[in-house]
Amino acid sequence: MNKTPVTEELRFEVNGHQIAAKCWGDRCATPVLALHGWLDNAATFNRLAPQLRGIRLIALDLMGHGYSDHRPASMPYYIWDNVMDVLGVADQLGLEQVSLIGHSMGASIASLIAGAFPERINKLVLIEGIAPLVTDPQDTAEQMAVAIKKRIRLQGRVQKAYSDYESAVKARMNGRWPVDSEAAKWLVERGLEQRTGGYYWRSDANLMLPSVMRMSELQVESFLRRVVAATLLILGENGIPQSDRRISLVRNIRTERLAGGHHLHLEEQAAGLIATLINEFNLD
Repeated sequence: MNKTPVTEELRFEVNGHQIAAKCWGDRCATPVLALHGWLDNAATFNRLAPQLRGIRLIALDLMGHGYSDHRPASMPYYIWDNVMDVLGVADQLGLEQVSLIGHSMGASIASLIAGAFPERINKLVLIEGIAPLVTDPQDTAEQMAVAIKKRIRLQGRVQKAYSDYESAVKARMNGRWPVDSEAAKWLVERGLEQRTGGYYWRSDANLMLPSVMRMSELQVESFLRRVVAATLLILGENGIPQSDRRISLVRNIRTERLAGGHHLHLEEQAAGLIATLINEFNLD
């Protein structure tokens, strides 16, 4: 009979701010960093992590999410800023090389790290994502204008509160990418806090603002071409379609398609299949 994996909370001080993490597995096992999707948190790996073997999974709350600090109010959230954050955590763990598991936005961050610093990444597991959203160069000025206007318009807006915990769980279940009640409770438990007036998301409201600047497709491709780590890409049949061209640019990639949606790693049946694939991929 398998023992329940040990779990614990960690805190890292990186570039003057705190990054929180939830960990599973033996402290002596090989550390693997896990990166969640946009507006999720480390609890997104609650269903998958206990089924992984031979590793210590360290799931980060990316900046602005979960228990981690928010970026300064004047600083937009750029996906590439997470590269330095994740490498900072790896440095504090004393890891010259590390394997990464990423979901959605977390998968995009993992690819950026592996492309910019190929010598630092051992293996990649990308779930429902491969690279960031882009803006055509000719639309860059308009992208910036729209983002800044919205940022100004929303300054000082009062954050929406939920009257009770159950309402937040229901809202998360019925989001753009639905999850079941158990998964919603995990995400809400880590992502919600009670304050005067009700229950509020811990995540930074500025994460909802459009990006002031994005890379172009050519720039993204330059990262993918530099990835040398063995890569396992896992896609849901009902998830977000991914670019065949982007996939073809990663030189050592294996793609698996499973029944499930965008959060298939939180679906009971798919999570078991994903765990089997990762265990066979051998991250330790």
